[in-house]
Amino acid sequence: MRLLNTTTLHLKDFITVDQAPPYAILSHTWGADEVTFKDLRSGRPEEYQHKQGWTKITQSARYAGRRGWGFIWIDTCCIDKSDITELSEAINSMFHWYERAEVCYAYLADVPPMNSVSNHPWKWSFRSSRWFTRGWTLQELLAPSFLEFLDSDWNLIGSRDEWVDEIERATGIEVKQIANFQECCIATKLSWAAHRQTTRVEDRAYSLLGLLGVNMPLIFGEGERAFARLQLELMRSSNDESIFVWGPAMS
Repeated sequence: MRLLNTTTLHLKDFITVDQAPPYAILSHTWGADEVTFKDLRSGRPEEYQHKQGWTKITQSARYAGRRGWGFIWIDTCCIDKSDITELSEAINSMFHWYERAEVCYAYLADVPPMNSVSNHPWKWSFRSSRWFTRGWTLQELLAPSFLEFLDSDWNLIGSRDEWVDEIERATGIEVKQIANFQECCIATKLSWAAHRQTTRVEDRAYSLLGLLGVNMPLIFGEGERAFARLQLELMRSSNDESIFVWGPAMS
């Protein structure tokens, strides 16, 4: 596991998550101009500090640092995505990393501050955030023990517990399910992901591995076959027959 120091903005490697110090974690939606692991390790800040993603890194590190956290995990820059082995391990471990985080900060880049002038009620902006539509953010919503939402100006909106009613409206996940999601059947969990979007087709399956308690090798470029493999793994590892109710593919 690799973490970003919230003071120095330098990356530090840890052999396992159990050896890592207490850390915060950032949940966000990706933009077109993110700062990557390769950027940070290049030693050429003039080539990446102009990117929009750099502001996201500095602001989240500053926010976490001010609240006492010495390290933060950010998926854009803490994974070497050019290393297929590392990327596969990270995706299979990511749910656990969110579980182990002291706090998860969900940055809603398209949600304005509460006191901003708008033609719509502010809560409409919250539940309409793109963050609630992405495949990867489903596990990021549920896995952390404590989650806080931040608006586009990095102001605190509130915790997951404080906003469960709006989260239910945004996601279709019932309030009682949010608190006890592990007890829900496979078909229910798959229904939560049915209308979420991912950039790559296979990520629709990969983003569900931790939520469904499955580990499997990743084959980038396999497209819809990834979900068929996921179903096979579920049938091998679980006695939950609701998988047969769901059908051959997410729809």
